Parts: sequence; structure tokens; C-alpha cells
Amino acid sequence: MLGSMPHPEFIGLVQSLLATAEAALGEFTPTTARARNDGLLETPQRARQTAERSLRLLTMLAEKTRGNLDRTEAELLTEAIASIRSRLAS
Repeated sequence: MLGSMPHPEFIGLVQSLLATAEAALGEFTPTTARARNDGLLETPQRARQTAERSLRLLTMLAEKTRGNLDRTEAELLTEAIASIRSRLAS
């Protein structure tokens, strides 16, 4: 959608899913601390499942919103997916 502003809730959703995946993959920051506190990282297997779930959700979101995002939203979503895929592959 050209000319529109990024939707703050959409940006927040993408950032939240990315932060959860980052926490599951070992990147602990104030933003990712909540995932740790919520028990999403109890074991390495649970942590990986959490990261994979975030990736699936972001990928589904990209598929369902294709053509309906402004440039900022689309770039944020694409970069989040690429970041998680890269971390899971390493």
C-alpha cells in the first residue's frame, strides 16, 4: 500500500515474534527477557521449538498480508524471517 504509514500494532507484533525467536536462540536483551520469564526457553529443544514457531507465524503472516503492507512493514517482516532462518540454519 503506497503512501500509508506503518501500523504500530503490526510493527509491534513482528518485533515481538522476532524477539521471542532471538531469545530462544540465545540472544538475551531486555526485550527478549519476557520469553525467558514465560518459560519458553526451559530446554534447548523447547527453545528451538519456540524459535521455529515464531518463524512459522511470521512466514504465515507474510503470506496472508502479501500485497497489503507498506514498504516499511514488508521490509521489517522480510528481514525478521531472514534473520530467524539464518540463525536456525547455523
